[in-house]
Amino acid sequence: ADIGDIVRGKDHFLGTNEEKKPLEENLKNIFRKLYNELTKEEENGTAIKSRYTKDDPDFYQLREDWWALNRDQVWKALTCEAYGTYFRHTCCTGTRTNDKCRCNDDQVPTYFDYVPQYLR
Repeated sequence: ADIGDIVRGKDHFLGTNEEKKPLEENLKNIFRKLYNELTKEEENGTAIKSRYTKDDPDFYQLREDWWALNRDQVWKALTCEAYGTYFRHTCCTGTRTNDKCRCNDDQVPTYFDYVPQYLR
């Protein structure tokens, strides 16, 4: 599994319920707090409520949207200070990302995000 799958609730984690349940409950609580905070604003609150109202209690759509907006920041947080060559040959063009954490077209090299887990 990767972080994107976990955040989006698409992880095929085969561990025990004792391991899986606390993680999932924590994610639900985090995204419930985010939803509550976003819907406080009168200006955007109605639009946000209409988009995510059917999403409770798991908030899968909110998780998808959050991941789409923040995956590059998560990638930077995980890899930009990771020295060595583990993430360096990951751009589609075969070019190196060399300490820049990004491909030449300014994209993060996380192009496997939306490939189903069983195919990776």
